[in-house]
Amino acid sequence: MSDVGRSMTNSIKPIRVLVVDDSALVRQLLTAVLNEDPAIEVVGTASDPYRAREEIKRLRPDVLTLDVEMPRMDGLTFLRNLMRLHPMPVVMVSSLTEKGAEATLDALALGAVDFVTKPQLDIQDGLTALAEEIRAKVRAAAFARIRPAPARPASRTDVRESQRVPVRRHLRTTDRVIALGASTGGTEAIREVLCALPPDAPGVVIAQHIPAAFSGPFARRVDKLAAITVKEAEHGETVLPGHAYVAPGGRHLRVMRSGGRYVLHLGDDDPVNHHRPSVDVLFASLADSAGPNAVAALLTGMGADGARGLLALREAGARTFAQDQATSVVWGMPGEAMRLGAAERAVPLPELAKVLLAHVGRAADEPKVYSAPADTNVRTNSPA
Repeated sequence: MSDVGRSMTNSIKPIRVLVVDDSALVRQLLTAVLNEDPAIEVVGTASDPYRAREEIKRLRPDVLTLDVEMPRMDGLTFLRNLMRLHPMPVVMVSSLTEKGAEATLDALALGAVDFVTKPQLDIQDGLTALAEEIRAKVRAAAFARIRPAPARPASRTDVRESQRVPVRRHLRTTDRVIALGASTGGTEAIREVLCALPPDAPGVVIAQHIPAAFSGPFARRVDKLAAITVKEAEHGETVLPGHAYVAPGGRHLRVMRSGGRYVLHLGDDDPVNHHRPSVDVLFASLADSAGPNAVAALLTGMGADGARGLLALREAGARTFAQDQATSVVWGMPGEAMRLGAAERAVPLPELAKVLLAHVGRAADEPKVYSAPADTNVRTNSPA
């Protein structure tokens, strides 16, 4: 159980959850799954947003689980109104389809903390298999920092007009690389970093904890907004400047050196830290292949994946950073990186792109061995 789970178990007041779903079966199953955790109490259910609105006023829940697709008012419209009038932690329940992926990414952009995927077939066994993941995400959501939805970002065309820089992306390679890792809250954090990069930025490699059906739509969505090209990573392709490569859901992403180039390798080997893609896997490969030519940042996320990989990068001479607690939805992964001494310093999200660009290719001057601070006082949501 995570630190959050232990702290809530030991407290008097459990996390109060309202389950909103048009399916009576899903409401029943989610209630049973969540109530198995002594740190969580489902205080009510609602079959549609209108009923949910009344139940929120009456029950004052700590966390809401919300179906994306519902009758009378869709989940996104309800979420938009909720975040404007009564911001609170929301975990979306979505389907593993491209339509479900797009709606879920919209929900995360509107301020939802996280999501769980609802199986298309055999819902009972599917939700039961995901029971611990669902409970962990609800526990983390209760401690999450709710960020207001940002103003509608400029289009990719507008961004490029404001960042006119001579670019020769397809004619040269790069010996510099930027790496990002994230989990809970990461899709919006990554979008913010990528949209702040100029079109001639070094190549960027990304490991975000995300299902296979979601990674492609996520990359295409950010590609429409950023000045750089954002795509789902493909096995064997070369890392080019002005490009960002998102690890496909369900596959590890590694970066290997091939002469003067960096080449992407995708793997189906076992999950690491319960994740595939794993941030630790990506960062460790960069420590071997790029060393001081890499700069990396560990962003918002639950757990500890990526912290040891970031430490390996720092020990290899790379510049390493973590998103700060104030701007993280969940300060688990970056908090663990700070505790280990893996990150040079914590950086607010709005400043991160500038910091990464300023340190690309500049080898770290610090000693190669780092020890954790004696007294960290960091709550990280790390797994037990």
